[in-house]
Amino acid sequence: MGRNMQGFGAMISKLKKNPKKIVFTEGTDPRILEAASRLLASNFLTPILVGSKEDVENASEEHGYNIRGAQIIDPENFEQIDDMIAALCELRKSKNLQPEEARKILRQGNYFGTMLVKMGFADSLLGGATYTTADTIRPALQLIKTKPGHKIVSSCFILVRPSATGENEVLAMADCAINIKPTEDELAEIAIEASDCGQLFGIDPKIAFLSYSTLGSGAGEDVDKMRNAAAKAKAMRPDLPISGEMQFDAAVSPRVARTKCPEDQVAGHANVFIFPDINAGNIGYKIAQRMGNFDAYGPILLGLNSPINDLSRGCNADEVYSMAIITAALVDMEPDD
Repeated sequence: MGRNMQGFGAMISKLKKNPKKIVFTEGTDPRILEAASRLLASNFLTPILVGSKEDVENASEEHGYNIRGAQIIDPENFEQIDDMIAALCELRKSKNLQPEEARKILRQGNYFGTMLVKMGFADSLLGGATYTTADTIRPALQLIKTKPGHKIVSSCFILVRPSATGENEVLAMADCAINIKPTEDELAEIAIEASDCGQLFGIDPKIAFLSYSTLGSGAGEDVDKMRNAAAKAKAMRPDLPISGEMQFDAAVSPRVARTKCPEDQVAGHANVFIFPDINAGNIGYKIAQRMGNFDAYGPILLGLNSPINDLSRGCNADEVYSMAIITAALVDMEPDD
């Protein structure tokens, strides 16, 4: 699981009280099988492995993983495939999807797995060990869709490293993977979602909207966008400490904050960082990961009706295991529980 990250223990305890089912779209992948065997041994999450029963069992035997207790569902032999085809056609009726084409689409593990979630056979889904991010997210957007009141799907990364106090330092960064050039309204929504997600990991959120300017020290359209987005987020959630626009050094360094914005409640103590666009976000979290010695968990997709998450194709079994716990914990995302 990587470092003993604050939040994982609480998630596991929550799942033990109310176990969930999670779909893995690539049921024969050895990394998926190793993670599934560990989850089954822990007995708080039921894996559903998509693929031919024979192929999945042969792969697990070949690699030495015990997956007894997992559900294996083959798109080619699914007893309720006709119901699934009808449901998919209804969901895609605006595209005039016909049953034969729907049947063909459902032979793909990513679409089949997403429909298992949509129809209530599973609570959540984790894919992407062999699929691209787009191939995981596209079915989710088409079939699961966004939660009421949400206009976008966004993402955040949770970063963790041991601190000098002996406790873990845990941060949230968004949006680093999905929205390329988010608008002011989208940035406000991203901030609220990232903050709520961060609370699952023990973060007491202090949200900084990042810029090259700190509270008016610079000027320009990009500065205005972050300042306005911060104001909109404050209006949405007046209970949260939110500030911006703000330079990164002012956001994290108490010494710099005392000089640049001494009265600000977030400055010097920010732990949820909202980036102006995907360029800044992706670069920022990778700098923290590679040069700051943080472990990075994500991208965690936010705003969907049911949790769907994407793996890196370079992932290992530990990352699959961790992301499975995170994904299942998002089913009932109540940070204050």
